Amino acid sequence: MAKWKIYTPEGVQDILFDECYAKREIEDRIRKLFRSWGYFEVETPTLEFYDSFFLDTGLTPQETMFKFTDQQGRILVLRPEITIPIARIAATKFRDSQYPVRFSYIGNAFKYNELGGGKQKEFTQAGVEIVGVNTPEADAEVIATAITAIKAAGVEEFQIDLGQVEFFKGIMEETGFPQEDIEQVRVLIDRKDFLAVEEIVGERDIPKRLKDLILDLPGLFGSVDVIDRVEKATANRRSLNALANLRQVLEILEDYSLSGYVSVDLGMVQSLNYYTGIIFRGFTYDVGFPILSGGRYDNLVENFGLKCSATGFSLGINMLMTALGRQKAETRKPGIDTLVCYERPGRKTALYICEALRSQGTSVELDLNNLTLGTAPAYAREKNIGGIIYVENSDSLKIIDMETGAATDVTLEELMSK
Repeated sequence: MAKWKIYTPEGVQDILFDECYAKREIEDRIRKLFRSWGYFEVETPTLEFYDSFFLDTGLTPQETMFKFTDQQGRILVLRPEITIPIARIAATKFRDSQYPVRFSYIGNAFKYNELGGGKQKEFTQAGVEIVGVNTPEADAEVIATAITAIKAAGVEEFQIDLGQVEFFKGIMEETGFPQEDIEQVRVLIDRKDFLAVEEIVGERDIPKRLKDLILDLPGLFGSVDVIDRVEKATANRRSLNALANLRQVLEILEDYSLSGYVSVDLGMVQSLNYYTGIIFRGFTYDVGFPILSGGRYDNLVENFGLKCSATGFSLGINMLMTALGRQKAETRKPGIDTLVCYERPGRKTALYICEALRSQGTSVELDLNNLTLGTAPAYAREKNIGGIIYVENSDSLKIIDMETGAATDVTLEELMSK
């Protein structure tokens, strides 16, 4: 058994200096962005009761969750996502709040099926949720926040695909298909499996107009012109209302000056038991999976005892980092500005210098190896440290030129005034 002690389990990883620094930089930028949009951060437990995620509708497939039991035999899980815990919080601890309530979060989640293409079993999500209001303005704000967050992370070329699950539900309602057929058609359309959709629909006795529309669904993506075209092909009120809602959201995004990042995809029909209106996914090149997903989920909070509208999105930090790496985007790396070395008589002065420089925002490494004037430059070059201060005593300080290795005398007062 001891042979595994130097390894990590499949699907998890150590995040080392450069990558961890880049990850924290992204998280910090996104956190500040969320706050600037008026969202307040919450942190939910890593451990949750299994019941919170499985619920009566099985929103989260049990085979995707890490499950175990507590001392009382109750089933616990490592949270597979963070939207559901926020729905629980909204229903129990913010039920009497002035709506809307804006939540944000950044945290790790865990899923067994999160593998391949840069995915992991442990991954970091960042997102926002607007609870307590059902308006196109709320949906548009969430999408605008998502777009701005991707840009803040450093990804410039990406696309947000927008759909509306009520449009598909209206079409299926008009066909009269049984629920199992609707689910099968939904899965095939979401996969863009044109031939399989055609096979199922071809066997059903429905009007040709409706059959043609269903067969067209996997390819109904593009600009707002798609809505114009499809509005003429359907007559049911549920689908028409969904298209009108989608058009309103697009108009608001136009006012945000963000419409250039958005496309319409009426064949996007994932998770009908979860989403109730606008849905969207974000894509960028060189990554085979969406880097974000979101939408309106007006029935979720009710599972925890409060009938309440909600909309939000979740952004994959690890997927963002994969995208930035594959796209060769420039990212900052951690570094040390100054190495402070000292001889025993200058230790107190050296410690004072370290504290003073750090208070000014400078990153400082204090020498722990008893480096000398001769050995300090090689050490600093190896660790890519910007400069060296060598303290012999309280009255004798030197600044070492990293290019030449030459040492220049300087007083403490002169050093602090630089």
